Amino acid sequence: MSLAPTPSAAHILNAPLPRLLTDTHTELVDSSITDEAFLGAAVQRKSGDIILAMPPGRSEMERDTMARYLLARVFRVALPKSPPPFATTEL
Repeated sequence: MSLAPTPSAAHILNAPLPRLLTDTHTELVDSSITDEAFLGAAVQRKSGDIILAMPPGRSEMERDTMARYLLARVFRVALPKSPPPFATTEL
């Protein structure tokens, strides 16, 4: 599969999440990490496909918000910074 084109900030913020995931070649999966401080992780494979691992049992709004934020980070799309105490780490 080829790399997905970089989405615009408007697309990340406004597209229905299922459409955004399809457009960015992203699969949303439940993580085995259940720590309350863990909000999710994004992994981009060599193929360009993206895996978003999100903790199970979170609200739909939290999963939607974090999925969009993590995709913006993967594609380096400028969005307002998340408020403290939220932080992201790139490895």
